[in-house]
Amino acid sequence: MSEAVKKQGTGSLGLGISVALASWAVPGLGHLMLRRWGKAAVYFLCVGGLACAGLAMRGGIFGADATDMFDRLGFFADMGAGVFYFLAHMIQTAGPDVAHASGDYGTRLFATAGILNLLTVLEAYEIGRGWRT
Repeated sequence: MSEAVKKQGTGSLGLGISVALASWAVPGLGHLMLRRWGKAAVYFLCVGGLACAGLAMRGGIFGADATDMFDRLGFFADMGAGVFYFLAHMIQTAGPDVAHASGDYGTRLFATAGILNLLTVLEAYEIGRGWRT
């Protein structure tokens, strides 16, 4: 183990897992728990903005009843958005409009929000473990 990693070892496995779960559930919450106020706000606004834009464009949200590999990947990407995934089913009552280009772009924007949030989850976990400052 390098000296830099030994000096940073202020985190724990429990903290890493708890901030990762919180960060997945609500984008930016894990960073808020770690007192990274700026990052928490930016991550919540970015993930939330992408998710809301995708929903406003009536993008499709992939469900758990995936039939092929593309649908499964879409489901995991969408689930990455945390609370926005569950709210999407309540907000989008008219259903998706993927027959138009805007609906197709909305589908991609929502999936991008999920992938971006999964990256923030990974960062929160690393900070919670003490592997990153």
